Amino acid sequence: MKIVLPGGTGQVGSILARHLHAAGHGVVVLSRSALSKSSPWRVVHWDGIHLERSWTSELEEADAVIHLSGRTVNTRYTPPHRREIYDSRIIPTRLIGQAIAAARRPPHIWMNASTATLYRHALDRPQDEFTGEMSRRTGGPPTPEQPGLPETWAFSADVGHRWEEAFREIATPRTRKLALRTSMVMSPDPGGVFSVLSGLVRAGLGGTQGPGTQFVSWMHDLDYCRATDLLLAHPEIGDETSGVINMAAPHPLPNREFMRSLRSAWRVPIALPATRPMLELGAMVLRTETELILKSRRVVPSVLLRNGFSFQFPDWPSAAQDLVARMRSPSSGT
Repeated sequence: MKIVLPGGTGQVGSILARHLHAAGHGVVVLSRSALSKSSPWRVVHWDGIHLERSWTSELEEADAVIHLSGRTVNTRYTPPHRREIYDSRIIPTRLIGQAIAAARRPPHIWMNASTATLYRHALDRPQDEFTGEMSRRTGGPPTPEQPGLPETWAFSADVGHRWEEAFREIATPRTRKLALRTSMVMSPDPGGVFSVLSGLVRAGLGGTQGPGTQFVSWMHDLDYCRATDLLLAHPEIGDETSGVINMAAPHPLPNREFMRSLRSAWRVPIALPATRPMLELGAMVLRTETELILKSRRVVPSVLLRNGFSFQFPDWPSAAQDLVARMRSPSSGT
C-alpha cells in the first residue's frame, strides 16, 4: 500500500512511519519542517495551510492517508498557544478533506487523529465508543461531569470536538473516514510521555500524582501500530460507530497503580508523591497544564475488542516492563 502521513514527523508519526516502512508499505510523510535526507521513506514539504500540487498529487495514488498534525498540548494554555493548538489541527484537517474531495482517484481510507480527552472526567465507569459521555466543551451545554472542573479542561474538549467536526464537514463519498480517539501512546523514544515519566521515576519523583484515583488511559506503541494495521485492512470496522475508534489499551488504571507499576519496572522502590498544589506549581515552572495528569481518562477500546483485536500488551505492568527493557537497550528496536 501507498500510505501518506501528514504530520508524520512527530513522536507517533515517526513510530508509525517506521512500522509501516518495515512492513513493506510505501510511506510518504508530509512535513512542515526541513526535508530529511536520512529518512528511508520519502518526505514531501507542505505548510498545512495551502493546497499545492506538490503534495496533493501524493493523495491521487495513495491507498490511505493517516493525518497526525497538531501542536503539542504540553504547554500553558495562553491565548496564543490556544490559537496554535486549534489551528494546527483544524486547518490541516480541512485542507486534507478538500484535497481528497477533489482527487480523481482518492484514497480508500482516511484516518484522522483525535483525542481521548473528548470523554468526560470519569472515575465511576469506563468510557467507550458506544456509551461514552462527552466532556464539557467551551460554551457548550452541561455534561455529567462533576462541577468545579477547571476551564482549561473544557478548552481541551472543545479542541477535540472542533477537530472531529472539521474532519466530517467535507464530504468524501469515495473515502472511508475513521477518527482515532487516541490515548497516550507509550514508546521508549526520547521526548515522549513514557520518557518523561521515566525520568521522574528515576529521579525519585515518580510517586502518586494528585489524588491518585484518576484513571490513566494509555496504549503500547506496538499495539498502536498493530491496531492501525487492522484498520487499514478492514476499514469497515468503524461503520458501527460512524467511524469513531478508541485507540487505548483495554485496562486503564488509577494513577496510584500506574506509577507504582512504572517504579517497579525501573526497580525504584519508593518515590515522593506530588500533591495537587505541588503539581500546579510544577506545571507553571515547566510551562504546561495539570490537566494532562489530573483528568481521569477511563477510556476503553470496545470497537477493537468486538472486532477480534488481540492486544499484545493489555495490562500496564507488562507494558511498562517491555518499554523499560527497550529503553535500556535501544538497539532492540520496535
